[in-house]
Amino acid sequence: MARAVTPRRKLINTLVAWAIGLLIFFPILWIIVLSFKSEGDAIRTPIKVLTSAWTLDSYAVVQERSDYFKHFSNSVILAVGSTLLGVIVAVPAAWSMAFVPSDRTRGILMWMLSTKMLPAVGVLYPIYLLFIQLGILDTRIGLVMVLMLINLPIIVWMLYTYFREIPGEILEAARMDGASLREEVMYVLTPMAVPGIASTVLLNVILAWNEAFWTLNLTAAKAAPLTAFIASYSSPEGLFYAKLSAASVMAIAPILIMGWFSQKQLVRGLTFGAVK
Repeated sequence: MARAVTPRRKLINTLVAWAIGLLIFFPILWIIVLSFKSEGDAIRTPIKVLTSAWTLDSYAVVQERSDYFKHFSNSVILAVGSTLLGVIVAVPAAWSMAFVPSDRTRGILMWMLSTKMLPAVGVLYPIYLLFIQLGILDTRIGLVMVLMLINLPIIVWMLYTYFREIPGEILEAARMDGASLREEVMYVLTPMAVPGIASTVLLNVILAWNEAFWTLNLTAAKAAPLTAFIASYSSPEGLFYAKLSAASVMAIAPILIMGWFSQKQLVRGLTFGAVK
């Protein structure tokens, strides 16, 4: 029998949760504060930073110097395109491993997950040469393919986990009613796994949006997303803290807003099948 949570224990849990939340959010808050300061004020001590004048000069300079909307559109295309392509590839793969498993299914899943442990720099040079040979260096389609492939193991694993929670008897009933394999996946399995698929899509959009290593090394100007937009404010002369902070805020604001409005769906998907 579960013990009742006392008011004191509830208060302690709440305070701890708020402390952890504020600790995690503090770096973002500090970047936001620095973005509204001049370059001279941004390098002062924390107390002087907070008491100095607030200004929008850094945002104005960033807007004049860079084409923000071009980088923003590239980020949207790369994040959405790689995620949708990954889901299209991962759904049949996860279905086959969840409902038609073999003796090697577990090994394949572990092998896919192990590829995430490979240092990206170890395969950068061959992929860079391959992109040059194929003529897709600094192109959206090239980056969409790369981002899809690096996040595919996560997509497959998440969908596999969600599909395992769906009773196989339902799919068998659909087959007995004459449903084809395509109809079974599209009209029976997919609607039942919408919460899991939605959370998978949201998580992988965030991962693709924040990806910096591949976007910085495989782009120059044409397909550069917001990660390259941020990196452009560091130079051999040093970091421009206020402008770098303003660029960072402009880059993370869209994904923060999306995460805020979709947090219920994300939590619902991540806990899909946890309680029966």
